[in-house]
Amino acid sequence: MDRYAFIAEFGKKLMVLENIDDSVELIAAQARKLVGAERCSIFIADKEDGILWTKVSDGIGRIVVSIDSGIVGDTYKSQKPQIVNAPYEDPRFLPVIDKKSGYVTKNMVTVPIFDSKREVIGVIQLLNKTRGEFDKSDLDILAFFANYVSGSLELVLLRES
Repeated sequence: MDRYAFIAEFGKKLMVLENIDDSVELIAAQARKLVGAERCSIFIADKEDGILWTKVSDGIGRIVVSIDSGIVGDTYKSQKPQIVNAPYEDPRFLPVIDKKSGYVTKNMVTVPIFDSKREVIGVIQLLNKTRGEFDKSDLDILAFFANYVSGSLELVLLRES
């Protein structure tokens, strides 16, 4: 099955979910499968408090970072997807999260999630591609995926607020 057909099948499952926990878990699992990544975190933007936070973060629990910090924060602010295949060499990388979890980030891709007003409501972050490094085709499919899930995520967030 090609990756776009995979996304269409996933969309049918996503549409029936009504709470943030189930929606984010399904989005993270499908994103991991889509590009062959070890981990996925879905960061939700809280503009009022100036933070990005996760409901699901494979293996570490909740993560909270400032909207202005890290590669995820830079993705939020720039509104552009990013590939970082040498995170420990990138000054924006937050190694404290790896240190806390015991996980070693080898590479990552981050993609903003836009709402219906074209404002960023979150960021998808995938870590450690299982084969090789992240590339432009991963970035392209994840940008498509983020656009695909944005409406469902926006509805769930509105329902819960």
